Amino acid sequence: MNRRELLVKSGLFIAALTLSPSRASALGGVVLETGSTVPDFDLPGSSQSEPDRNRWSTGDLRGRWLAVYFYPRDFTGGCTIEARGFENLHAEFLQAGAEVIGISADSVDEHESFCESEGLSFPLLSDPDGTVSKAYGSWMAPYSLRHSFLIDPDGVLRERWVAVRPNGHAREVLDSLTTLQNKTTI
Repeated sequence: MNRRELLVKSGLFIAALTLSPSRASALGGVVLETGSTVPDFDLPGSSQSEPDRNRWSTGDLRGRWLAVYFYPRDFTGGCTIEARGFENLHAEFLQAGAEVIGISADSVDEHESFCESEGLSFPLLSDPDGTVSKAYGSWMAPYSLRHSFLIDPDGVLRERWVAVRPNGHAREVLDSLTTLQNKTTI
């Protein structure tokens, strides 16, 4: 008897076909549903544009659009490409009324060095134990996974990207932001 026949006979095959999760699952946990209120966060971080600031929280950022992207590690190929993409479009995000925030498990010191090395003007936040990453469904210890979230000024998730490819991703997020903003002004 082959494996498929065994599964069919045991009923697992039919059960597997009929079961579908009500929430989107991805490597790293259950990813937030669009339309849901995002979990609050309060994390230490680094930003060249605000060198005296050492913490960022959702409460401080309410009233603005947020492009929050989770990524594995500073100074790695894909993460550097993604960070540069957001930096290259950072002025356009700001002009559209949106803040860009990167989150990983790296330390504040590593973030500071990465921001300086790459000329990043947006904040990178440190989530070393993955508390915030887990809340967003973007954690596989010891790293944050490459997922992104577009959050409206009221703290509601409007768009999400799972298992992001770094090349061109920042443009994709900015285009979605523009589309969503155009829908709300019509």
